[in-house]
Amino acid sequence: MTAVTPAPPGIAVDPAPTGVVPPARPGGRSRLRTAAGFAFGAALLFAVAPLVLSDFRLSLLAKYLCVAMVAVGIGIAWGRGGMLTLGQGVFFGLGGYAMAMHLKLADAGPGGMPDFMQLYGQLDELPLWWRPFASPWFALPATVLLPMAVAFGLGSLVFRRRVRGAYFAILSQALAAAMVILLIGQQGTTGGTNGLTDIKGFFGYDLDDPVNQRMVYFIIAGTLLALLALTRQLIHSRYGEVLVAVRDGEERVRFLGYDPASVKLVAYVVAAGMAGLAGALFVPAVGIISPALIGIVPSIEFVIGVAVGGRATLLGPVLGAVAVAWARTTLSERFPGTWTYLQGLLFVVVVAFLPGGLASLWALARRRDGGAESRRRGWLPLGRRRVERTEVPAA
Repeated sequence: MTAVTPAPPGIAVDPAPTGVVPPARPGGRSRLRTAAGFAFGAALLFAVAPLVLSDFRLSLLAKYLCVAMVAVGIGIAWGRGGMLTLGQGVFFGLGGYAMAMHLKLADAGPGGMPDFMQLYGQLDELPLWWRPFASPWFALPATVLLPMAVAFGLGSLVFRRRVRGAYFAILSQALAAAMVILLIGQQGTTGGTNGLTDIKGFFGYDLDDPVNQRMVYFIIAGTLLALLALTRQLIHSRYGEVLVAVRDGEERVRFLGYDPASVKLVAYVVAAGMAGLAGALFVPAVGIISPALIGIVPSIEFVIGVAVGGRATLLGPVLGAVAVAWARTTLSERFPGTWTYLQGLLFVVVVAFLPGGLASLWALARRRDGGAESRRRGWLPLGRRRVERTEVPAA
């Protein structure tokens, strides 16, 4: 038992003794607050946004929410696992191209070929590796499983060899560059630099119809909320605790009997699956997927959004990704020639003055209010005790 040091004369000690761990916050209150947060987010996305935004701005918000899905995965891999992933554009592109290939084949009709193949490739028949994507039962799972399979193969090789830190970041970035080169070089079958464009339908619905565009937005918003719920369950599970432990002390976790490579591999694969799903939903929201959307620069922008929002929190990556994407659109409209510098300045300011991202503003405000309240009441910290200034009575 920890001994309690008696307080000096004239100092009143708080009744809570030293060495006693404060009781944990009740789980019911935490669950209630989480449910209220999700209800508020659902009301904001499903009721407020469609009412106050025009069809054009709502389509932009759908695009931002797709970027936010990628950010949620990066928050797991980087924020919880310490893996700086600079190649999420690869998995975003794999999911996007898988969805776009199916939609292009659906627009071409049974036995038809996409228009760009006849223009660039001059092919007589559909390439063999395109044919499975004509079926939605293959294309839809492929948007998630294909990025996860690539991440599993790459992660198995990298993490088993204990590649981490800057080396892992550079390797993931090189993967994004290699994929862009591959797509551009196969112009006859991938569309080259133009990518897959002019996508008109989405499982029988005309994407030119504003009603159908709103339907796509609702699907994206609902998917984002579902991913946030799954992510919360993951990070509060035993696996989430082990993942943070691997980030903070990989060798210690290995000595405890866990395999850090397997722990990091799961996070990396889950983040890849989220990026692939985001890319698949990005295609009907925007109507295009191209190498310019999945290369090194977009991958870095994904990470910037997470850093600005706060990578160690649940909502921080979402808020940061939406804020950075909105700032990019707004600044490019008002300052076409200098918006990239303003975007970089935004990133530098946030990282320099808010290392925890925008999500840390609430914690800083609570800490400041708590300190002001303590000073007002005259309380001073002393270990785990609180002491109060009092006057020593005269002898």
